[in-house]
Amino acid sequence: MERWLQALQQTLAHGDAVVLVTVARTEGSAPRDAGTKMVVTRDTVSDTIGGGHLEFKAIEVARQVLREGGRGPTEVNRRLERFSLGPSLGQCCGGAVMLAFERLTIADLGWVKTLARRMTAGQATVRSVAFDSTLPVMLSDPEPGCESPDCLLWTGDASGPLLTETLVVDTFPVVLFGAGHVGAALIEILRTLRCTIRWVDERDAQFPKLDLARFPTLTIDANDAPEAAVDEAPAGTYFLVMTHSHALDQSLTERILRRADYAYFGLIGSHTKRKQFEHRLAARGIDPHQIARMICPIGVPGITDKSPEVIAVAVAAQMLQVVDSRVSHARPVTA
Repeated sequence: MERWLQALQQTLAHGDAVVLVTVARTEGSAPRDAGTKMVVTRDTVSDTIGGGHLEFKAIEVARQVLREGGRGPTEVNRRLERFSLGPSLGQCCGGAVMLAFERLTIADLGWVKTLARRMTAGQATVRSVAFDSTLPVMLSDPEPGCESPDCLLWTGDASGPLLTETLVVDTFPVVLFGAGHVGAALIEILRTLRCTIRWVDERDAQFPKLDLARFPTLTIDANDAPEAAVDEAPAGTYFLVMTHSHALDQSLTERILRRADYAYFGLIGSHTKRKQFEHRLAARGIDPHQIARMICPIGVPGITDKSPEVIAVAVAAQMLQVVDSRVSHARPVTA
């Protein structure tokens, strides 16, 4: 679940008011895209709209909205404010952002819970908010074929400006084979990203003792037949193979390459290991195009440190490059 949505649920369930800050529109260069959110309470902030002086001012405005709301029929619950990202804010982006501020109370918990359920189920949802109005937040299904993330601020009608955003679960699935030092270091990074993780190893005792509350997207799979995790993974999975056994690495590699519908496949090892595997895989009839897709050694080029933590950072960065590339190619081209 999105961090901002989780923060909303937890805070509203305790009866506290919050302000949801949304980047409603961007003009020119901006720190974050339209649709980015953060949640502000009297003394906490969850998530970020880009940091810097813009975020400082946004928090200041949000807490003003928090103080001014709930005072009767003229309560201030929603507000739009434009910020220029130039000298006045001490930022060099040069663009501008329109921020939407929504004061939410326990009365909003119903739609927040509904949205959370839909997002957990993978359902794209359109959220509509009318400003200069006390109309409730509306949730609806997107039009067929319009299920990409989007955020638009309309001029609106008598109810004032209208913010409509399509919220989409954009997590990517990762299957990680191997619970050694690099795998453990990588899990610490992956848990902070927008991914679900299945961590597979034959050796149950090899897995570290984890506070699973800190790893809500992680599934630990102590499996005597790890190859099954390859077959069960959805199309577009990001596979990482780094087990204790070269023989198992090769078996998993062959199985992954034969299915061919993966987004990324990284195999830990040296250039020598790659050459050996290429020869053996070719002899077993694996498509040369699929062998060429195998990334080994793994990690962004140019990083030579072989400590587990550094390898983990390099691998995560390489995976994110692939994620961004796939997202860019999936976006519709507009004239």
